[in-house]
Amino acid sequence: MANDTPTIIDLDQNATTALHPEVARAMAECYCAGYANAASSHRRGREARRVLEEAREGVGVILGAETSGHLPDQIILTSGGTEANNLALLGLAGSPPGRVIVSAVEHPSVSGPAEELERRGFDVRRVRVDSSGVVDETHFRELFSADTKLVSVMLANNETGVLQPVGRLAELCREAGVPLHTDAVQAVGKIPVNFRQLGVSALTLTAHKFHGPRGVGAVMLRHGYRLEPVLFGGFHQRALRPGTESIELAVGVHRALQVWQRDAQTRLTRMTALRDRFEELLRGAGLAVTVNGSGAGRLPHTSNVSFPGLDCQAMHMVLDLAGVACSIGSACASGAAGPSPVLLAMQLPREIVEGALRFSLGAFTTRQDVDVAADRIIEAARRLRRGRAVDAERSRW
Repeated sequence: MANDTPTIIDLDQNATTALHPEVARAMAECYCAGYANAASSHRRGREARRVLEEAREGVGVILGAETSGHLPDQIILTSGGTEANNLALLGLAGSPPGRVIVSAVEHPSVSGPAEELERRGFDVRRVRVDSSGVVDETHFRELFSADTKLVSVMLANNETGVLQPVGRLAELCREAGVPLHTDAVQAVGKIPVNFRQLGVSALTLTAHKFHGPRGVGAVMLRHGYRLEPVLFGGFHQRALRPGTESIELAVGVHRALQVWQRDAQTRLTRMTALRDRFEELLRGAGLAVTVNGSGAGRLPHTSNVSFPGLDCQAMHMVLDLAGVACSIGSACASGAAGPSPVLLAMQLPREIVEGALRFSLGAFTTRQDVDVAADRIIEAARRLRRGRAVDAERSRW
């Protein structure tokens, strides 16, 4: 009997990406080498420490950190982006009172720690964004006060792909001596990111967003900034993040960045072309779709598309059955009820917010993937619209 299950096309790669074969091989070599604990002082421990530190320094070099000289930046390895963002916000804020400023479109792993800081007594303010999802710099300046202790604005939005003016905001913060953290989880490994050139105090990333392993991320901390730990009970990583470090995961994130650096221009050009083709195919089908954030600079691989008049939950279920993996908002908030806080912050019309889905590409996405997925999406939208028309006709009788 023939298998009628459609081949799944993964257009949910902002949630996670497949491990790159070169990364898998590099990690396998590490596992086979059987490295000792890098905190051990014997010869095998020192050998493990050397491999670990080479990987850590390599991450810093690729991302534009200062790794040598007498004023080096720090690269603190974590279990991923969520832990990295928690460590950055809770570790940089210090003690209340004081003001903390975040954008209204942050990922839950930033908005969550911000809410915790609010519970601890900080005055947390959220910067408005315009209809494209870009931070309102005038409103930011209005919120910025003498008692501001920390600012956190993401580099690129996880739902819309919209890029934020982090460099300009960082300049204002530097002049006032206020640390600025940027969540660069969706940007690193997708667009060129240079830590020092951005001028930020702290930057966070996670490997599984750019074809590295799950379970490893990092906080990049500029020299001169103090970070308080949120975990205790060890001296590892200067006691900022205690716990035995995984050499294999460190090598994995480094190798994933090396592969990205080698292929960066090709990936950037190809994914931009595929994203644009995908959006053009949907627009050209007469569906009256809206691409949210398209009026601003965006990541090359992210499309947030609204199907006005359709329910995103229903559309998502139909696409899942049709073999197209996509998402409703952030994967980290996919279990939450209600419309996307990001799209609400953009003050978009209700039918736009309620009909929005996120589609995201990866390094291995092909033109055929995009074309077949677009066909399935178009058919799903037409079928749902026909169903709505029939329901509306029946209601008249």
